[in-house]
Amino acid sequence: MIDTSFFKRIRINEQLNLQFRAEAFNILNHANFAEPGQVIFQGNNYSSSAGVITSTATTSRQLQFALKLLF
Repeated sequence: MIDTSFFKRIRINEQLNLQFRAEAFNILNHANFAEPGQVIFQGNNYSSSAGVITSTATTSRQLQFALKLLF
């Protein structure tokens, strides 16, 4: 999983700065699958979810943007 961030500082005057941020998490959107279902028997029957992957271990790509005023 690859995360990255970009920052841009914009000087307004001697005392004020504006910072723009762009952050990306799981930028390649790579799927990390969770463990498959390990329950084979449920009572006297076979489990229909045995060996089936039903979820991912990590979240999908996320982007966030922010403005920060520094004084």
